[in-house]
Amino acid sequence: MRYRNDLFQSTNPPKNETNNTQKHLFIGVACAALITISYAFFAEKFEPSAPETIALTIPDITTKIEQTGGTKTLITELGITEVQPLTAVNANTPTQSMQSLSTIWQEHKVKSGESLSAIFSSNDLNKLDLHNIVHANDISSQFATIRPGKSLMIGHDISGELSHLIYKKNAYAELKATKLEDGTFKVELLEQEVDRKINTATGVIHTSLFVDGKNAGLSDNIIMQLANIFAWDIDFALNLHEGDRFSIIYEKLYIGSKLIGPGNIIAAEFINQGKSIKTVRYQNAEGKASYYTSGGNSMRKAFLRTPIDFARISSHFNLKRKHPVLNRIRAHKGVDYAARSGTPIKAAGDGKITYRGRKGGYGRVVIVQHGQKYSTLYAHMSKYRKGQRVGSRVKQGQVIGYVGKSGLASGPHLHYEFRVNGVHRNPLTVTLPNANPIEAKYKADFLEKSKTLFEQLEQLSSTQVAVAHISE
Repeated sequence: MRYRNDLFQSTNPPKNETNNTQKHLFIGVACAALITISYAFFAEKFEPSAPETIALTIPDITTKIEQTGGTKTLITELGITEVQPLTAVNANTPTQSMQSLSTIWQEHKVKSGESLSAIFSSNDLNKLDLHNIVHANDISSQFATIRPGKSLMIGHDISGELSHLIYKKNAYAELKATKLEDGTFKVELLEQEVDRKINTATGVIHTSLFVDGKNAGLSDNIIMQLANIFAWDIDFALNLHEGDRFSIIYEKLYIGSKLIGPGNIIAAEFINQGKSIKTVRYQNAEGKASYYTSGGNSMRKAFLRTPIDFARISSHFNLKRKHPVLNRIRAHKGVDYAARSGTPIKAAGDGKITYRGRKGGYGRVVIVQHGQKYSTLYAHMSKYRKGQRVGSRVKQGQVIGYVGKSGLASGPHLHYEFRVNGVHRNPLTVTLPNANPIEAKYKADFLEKSKTLFEQLEQLSSTQVAVAHISE
């Protein structure tokens, strides 16, 4: 038997194998050197000597980052169309360029009775900025007309200072204040182009102004405008009757093809118990607009006929009425309007609050004095409007409190009294003094511009009657 013994032979390679190994090693070293030289050559050729500046387009971005109660805080990159590649911030970096990079936005919802000054205080804003904004130009005074329920957008720069203030007046206009480098503000009114399309509508009263107005295709806003225009002449809670009619010419507002909402009623007629009342909206050269009859008399009276919207009369003026709580004959020297608790109560006319507090069976009461001759009383309130006190001046239609059942009341309602020289008069029948007619210098212009509108109202009313006869 023969055995292999190569496993036990020496590991030293033969001479010819040693020569092959050396050749392979030489080739590997040469390749490595060649790769190193090539890398260095190409890297030097294609590496830029200085970084290029590349402009990037960045869309406007708004991201909600916090919400607390009625206040939202937003961070927005505004107005940046091109930016340079970011570099480290140093002492030589211009502050203005950093401020333009981002703005922190805070939305403040305007509360009832809140002024711009109060908003600055509650948001810890600089009063000098407030002064500079409201005195910037003729437009800036519009910041004083902010309304409850609207929003103010407050912009802060990167250092936390006020940089912008934006008040969106409506769907197509906003008031914008922008801080300049010298600390002053640029204030501008930005308005989108609005197309005002004229519409007409007619309706007949069967149920109520609100229900029948909706049936005629009117929005809530237009119905409220209609009620306010005729509020001095018609008590919509009491004096509406089956068959009363209305005709209106009004605006619808569009931006492009998009409807953004109703505009103003520009002419209207209401036929109440057979009596026709026509009116046209007229804006004078000073920008003041109001509604006038064909003779130029103002639709506005010194007092509203009713200080609450769309409420039901639950008790009339009656000097021999039996009191519902005391169960005995006791003069009822006013009118009661039944309404839900919390319904707003409006001042019937311009005046000064002379009493605000509890008064026996009246509960919570506000009394307003209107000049020397007239005064009005509002009782059984659930609460008063904030920000008012004895001595406060109020405007006609301004909210002064809210319906309740304080004092001797069987349910939530407003008890309303009207006094002439201290004597109680029936608020529903008392003759109300008129406001001033159109100024003489505008009378001719009004008559010329209103003539066509009154003629169109006449045609609308005639068409409505003709259609009614055909349907019968």
